[in-house]
Amino acid sequence: MMLITVCIISLLVHIYSTEYLHGDVRFTHYYAFLSLFTASMLFYVLSSNTLQMLMGWELVGVCSFGLIGHWWEEKKNTDAALKAFLTNRVGDIGLILGVIITFFAAGGSSFNVLHLNEYALSGNANTTLLLVGALCLFGGVTSKSGQFPLHTWLPDAMAGPTPVSALIHAATMVT
Repeated sequence: MMLITVCIISLLVHIYSTEYLHGDVRFTHYYAFLSLFTASMLFYVLSSNTLQMLMGWELVGVCSFGLIGHWWEEKKNTDAALKAFLTNRVGDIGLILGVIITFFAAGGSSFNVLHLNEYALSGNANTTLLLVGALCLFGGVTSKSGQFPLHTWLPDAMAGPTPVSALIHAATMVT
């Protein structure tokens, strides 16, 4: 379901962007970041292990920075891009810690999500460690999805091109 959602929203943003940014001097730069953003979201939602998920997550953050700051000549755009980047890096710390903790809580043998779930349900896992890992993962997701208290970057993301704002606000619902 997430695959279809990402594809449809990204397709609509790509189509709308052709007319919206027609004549922009960095049209190809914009489309490179937009396409990489879409590919990163697809990689993220289709990943079967936590390392792939983390890689897709990081690429989405980097692309968001490039897209929000597309018109970097204006200070408010660069400030908004930097704010989004730094706020998401705070969440990334939680996500990275959560991935590491759940890896070791599941015996340190696999990053596969299904294996982690099976191990947790078997009753052999350290439940305290799993709880701490889950809280770290939750904290990480809080930043990218624009939840309180790490929501301050999301309204500022409107400084970028309108199609970018639509895509980023839709992507916060995906994560």
